[in-house]
Amino acid sequence: MPSSAYRFVRHLAAALAALSLVSAANAQSLPSVMSQLLYLPIYSHIYHGDLDAQGKPVQTLLSAHVAIRNTNSGKPLTLHYARYYDTDGKLIKDYVPKAVTIPPLGTHELFVPRSDVTGGSGANFLISWSADTTVNPPLVEALHADIQPERTLTFITSARPIHPRN
Repeated sequence: MPSSAYRFVRHLAAALAALSLVSAANAQSLPSVMSQLLYLPIYSHIYHGDLDAQGKPVQTLLSAHVAIRNTNSGKPLTLHYARYYDTDGKLIKDYVPKAVTIPPLGTHELFVPRSDVTGGSGANFLISWSADTTVNPPLVEALHADIQPERTLTFITSARPIHPRN
């Protein structure tokens, strides 16, 4: 019988393989732009299963690892803010309180810990970025995870432009 560490590694490897397929399938060719405002859905928890005696579904807490990837090989991007909002649309935190430069092919990372339940199941980030010239837009994704010895739950959400900054 395999050890729990072996099962954990096996579950993690399967999850990462599935996520790489999803990311490749979501890749699109987007027009060059100078700036954007992006909307990124985040889940600090998900509901699932049956209802309990009080009529509520089972809730699983998740961490969220946000990656803002500069897809340009020769041009930097400026990240102006990454504002985290809860299910009711209330601002919780600005994860980028002052502008940050993301170098060519660089990545800026944000992390919402599993223990941070303030966002709720309908949390989101608004992310503002710009460049000096037209560039490929960044690839912005959040990897949600709850990794336990018995099971692994992971999925990705992707950002969408909601308003050009121009």
